[in-house]
Amino acid sequence: MRTLLFLFCAFTTCILNAQHTNIKVSATGVSGSNEPAITLDPKAPNRLVVASNNFYAQYTTDTGHTWTSLPLSCSYDFAGDPTLVVDTDGVFYLFHLAGQYNTPGWLDRLICQKSYDGGITWTDGTYLGYDSLKDQDKQWVVIDRNTNHLYVTWTQFDTYGSLVPTDSTNILFSKSTDTGFTWTTPIRINDLAGNCYDDDTSVEGAVPTIGPNGELYVSWSDIEGIKFDKSTDGGFTWGADVLAATQPGGWVMDIPGIQRCNGLPITECDRSNSPYKGHIYINWADQRNGSNDVDIWISKSVNQGQTWSTPKRVNDDVPGKHQFFTWMTLDQANGTIYIVYYDRRNDNTNINKTDVYLAVSKDGGQTFMNQKISDTSFIPNANIFFGDYINITANNNIVRPIWTRMVNGSRSLWTALVNPDLFVPAGVPSESAKILDFAVFPNPVTNKLSIALNLNYSSQIEISLRSLTGEKIATLFDARHVAGHYQLDKDISALGLATGLYLMELKSEKEHKICKVAIR
Repeated sequence: MRTLLFLFCAFTTCILNAQHTNIKVSATGVSGSNEPAITLDPKAPNRLVVASNNFYAQYTTDTGHTWTSLPLSCSYDFAGDPTLVVDTDGVFYLFHLAGQYNTPGWLDRLICQKSYDGGITWTDGTYLGYDSLKDQDKQWVVIDRNTNHLYVTWTQFDTYGSLVPTDSTNILFSKSTDTGFTWTTPIRINDLAGNCYDDDTSVEGAVPTIGPNGELYVSWSDIEGIKFDKSTDGGFTWGADVLAATQPGGWVMDIPGIQRCNGLPITECDRSNSPYKGHIYINWADQRNGSNDVDIWISKSVNQGQTWSTPKRVNDDVPGKHQFFTWMTLDQANGTIYIVYYDRRNDNTNINKTDVYLAVSKDGGQTFMNQKISDTSFIPNANIFFGDYINITANNNIVRPIWTRMVNGSRSLWTALVNPDLFVPAGVPSESAKILDFAVFPNPVTNKLSIALNLNYSSQIEISLRSLTGEKIATLFDARHVAGHYQLDKDISALGLATGLYLMELKSEKEHKICKVAIR
């Protein structure tokens, strides 16, 4: 395990379209590098896991600077729609569809696989929602970190794609109270069923979240708009559906260069100790400004979903450009809202040229600051499936989006090392730029160590090794650095250090930081 100390300090200079370092997560051209999911372990935030439709899982032990990709296997088959969560013991859970393609009820169950080693190896898994005659689709999961109970919501098709009027789609719910070993019999939670066309007339996109007191909240799209429901008894009973927002044009939309596109909703609730604790948010895309101007929206409820605010437009570009495939997360350490999406505001000559943007709200969704976070634009190909969603995770100012990029028809997965302190309102005065991050790896260290250093200003940098009592053992680095990203390598074998814990101290002209490092 690598010990990381992330230092996110107040940086209030207005920086427009600031670049956030992009990291490739999967190899270019790997089939199925779409519909990615990402999560981090709040107790060990250096550990993140990614999964997508490419039959691989990627993991990192240095907060996303480097990634390792390993093949996934499952005796129940792997049919896509991955989603990830992690419990308080550091166990990662991967959920996905399973079944044999093009057979009756081919998506007949949902699979839950577990990793006890940070995404390196996975159990064969258990399954839930099994029905040999029906199709399961788009499961989403939330974990209650007070109990480690797992809650899953998804869409069930009587027969996928059926035009028979009596065939329907419904939102189902199941839970596990024993860390995914057994699952409750699924129950239906929606009042209004949809048909099986897999379009605006079907019910789809049920994403659950947890409230501060264990409440269960979920929203989804149907022919009437975005519906919301809740349970206050662990999912045993559910209330009447509430229309949280209309979705003009429906949840299916046409985006040039995209084989298919949806604006399905994402649900989040603030469980932090911010002033907005208990607020529920729904984020989606729709065409209320016209089919040639798809936008990203958010609505919130401050009374447990009884009433909802007027939809607020999240993207801040001029009208007439497309924004699509949105995903939202909320940093439960401080209440900051992060919304990632594809954006086409920057090119008037090629309307298919696509960027990735991140919108950030630090005031409970009242205002948003938008920045481009992708280094380069790309052009998708409508003949190649691009997926139905992207994803983002955040905890205590470590923010990692995940998206699919397509170049010459080849897809790859990318993340960005987002610095939240670069998202500041225009006109706010600057005090001083601070170090963005400082990481020691690997950890434990044997003979050689590396230090990843991101600087936002020029400074003399001294990095020293000290005992746990503070006694200075050696100065490892002492030099002036301009703003930028560095990897500093050092062979410490000549120091003759005993096995144990030490302190790594960093001093700049503006900061003094310390983290622990293990020597073996």
